[in-house]
Amino acid sequence: MASAGIDGEVARLQAALTRDVPGRIVDTPEDERRWAALAQAEIKARGQVIRRPQLVVVVDRNPAIQQMRIVLAQPSGPWRSLGGTTVSTGQEGRRGYFISPTGVFLHTDEILDWRAEGSFNANGIRGLGLRGMRVWDFGWQTAERGWENDGGTAEIRLLVHATDPDTLEQRLGQPASKGCVRVPGPMNVFLDRHGILDVDYEAAAKADPRYEAVLRPDRTPTPLAGNMLVIVDSAPGLVAAAQPR
Repeated sequence: MASAGIDGEVARLQAALTRDVPGRIVDTPEDERRWAALAQAEIKARGQVIRRPQLVVVVDRNPAIQQMRIVLAQPSGPWRSLGGTTVSTGQEGRRGYFISPTGVFLHTDEILDWRAEGSFNANGIRGLGLRGMRVWDFGWQTAERGWENDGGTAEIRLLVHATDPDTLEQRLGQPASKGCVRVPGPMNVFLDRHGILDVDYEAAAKADPRYEAVLRPDRTPTPLAGNMLVIVDSAPGLVAAAQPR
C-alpha cells in the first residue's frame, strides 16, 4: 500500500473514531512516541515481525494508565497512534481475578469468535455488554493469580469484549476484570465495523460461512487490518526494560 493510500486510510479511520467513539483519547506527539516505543519493544521481544503496514491494538495494563490505542505499525517509517480509549484489565486482590498477561496475542482463524447475548448474570450485570457486541477470543493464556503474592499462575481465556453500559462502563480506566480486556461499547463497535483485528477472519470468511456469520454485515474492513493484540505494562520499574534499544 502506497504512502498516500496509508495516509488517506489513517485519516478516514481517525475521522470515524472522532465521530463514533465519544471520549476518544488523542495523543500529544510525546505520548504518541511513548505508545509506539512500548508497542515496538513488546513486538520485538516476542519475536514478531511487522512485514507490512498494519494496525495493532495496544493495551497498557499499568493500573495508573488502563488505556488502549490503535497504532499503525510499519516495517519502515514512523509508527502512529490513531487514538484510543480507557479500558479495564485484570484486578489484583480478589480471588478468582487474574493479572492480564503482557505479550503479543494473535487473532487468527484457529479460534471462532462469538457475540454477546446481552443476558444478565446472577448479579444483574451484562458481563459482555449489549446483545450483539463482538467478543474477540485469543485462546488460553498463562496469567498471574492476582490474589496471591507468590507468582502463581493459571490458564485463562483471554478475551477483548465490551461490558455493561449501565453499571460497569463508567468504571473503565481502572483494573476491574478477571483478566480479560474490557473496552467501551463504541470502541467495540468501531473495532468490529472496521475489522481492525480481522485480517485473518476476512480471508477465512471467503471459504467458511462460520466466519462470515461472525463478521458484521455492514462492515467496511480497512486495508490496514492486522491481527495483533499487544499488552504492555508501563508501570515504574518496567518502563526502562520496555524501551527499544
